Amino acid sequence: MTTPLSSMLLVMSSSLLGSFGAVFLKLGAAPMKNGFRHILNWKLVAGIALFLGSSIPFILGVRHGELSVLYPMVSISYVFAMIWSRLFFKEQISMGKVTAVALILAGVICIGIGGH
Repeated sequence: MTTPLSSMLLVMSSSLLGSFGAVFLKLGAAPMKNGFRHILNWKLVAGIALFLGSSIPFILGVRHGELSVLYPMVSISYVFAMIWSRLFFKEQISMGKVTAVALILAGVICIGIGGH
């Protein structure tokens, strides 16, 4: 069985959605420092919705592809998370983080090439 490009793109879009979910979970967690009663805020709800919503393209993607190829592509969310952490939270990006992300990307590319 080969993994179609469409399945790979669906799984990568799932990773993108999930990474935005992480951003909103972080944003929604901030008001909770004032007490657990602030658990229901729109940012936290959006984060949960994005995480749940990210499962839809993932499920659609794995239907027609190899799980051994597609599941490692979920690690693309780490790449997105590093970008969003810099853009939205002004977090520092060290050379170690850049190297780690480069290795993740290289691995995903190798797996994708091997499964296509």
